[in-house]
Amino acid sequence: MNKTASQAPTPTTAYIGLGSNLASPMQQLTEACKAIRLSEGITLEAISPWYQSVAVGPEQPDYINGAVKITTTLEPEALLDTLQAIELEHGRERKIHWGPRTLDLDILLYGDQQINTDRLTVPHAYMCERNFVVNPLADIAPNLTLPNGTTLTQLKLNLGEEGLRKLTKSAI
Repeated sequence: MNKTASQAPTPTTAYIGLGSNLASPMQQLTEACKAIRLSEGITLEAISPWYQSVAVGPEQPDYINGAVKITTTLEPEALLDTLQAIELEHGRERKIHWGPRTLDLDILLYGDQQINTDRLTVPHAYMCERNFVVNPLADIAPNLTLPNGTTLTQLKLNLGEEGLRKLTKSAI
């Protein structure tokens, strides 16, 4: 296979946050994991347990959230394109900021890179403030240290589990 401009020269470990609160959220997340697994340039390494969390933003149903660990040869923006295509396949509409959604896929971390472009911020801008992101991530990468030196274990301790309910064990 020829390398394209969108592919990184060596595989990079990345973490993706997943969330859904519309149209059978558990099914949306399960199907999203299958789509990620089948995506070119991505190897799915681990899936966190799913958590139910109170929605942030306008009045809406609770979310189901989780995280996955992947290895990818895609560059960050190509990975973003792939994830946004999966969201679209699942009926994602971007009408209301922090509004309800069938599927939300966010690049939380991409190796140890810090990225700040018009399209992409990595580490994810709000991940350190949201227990529904940190707890699932800590389940699959408990010893992970963020690019700023903060450990997931410490973040999880600081954020606690208020408003969260673990629904499942890790799938991988």
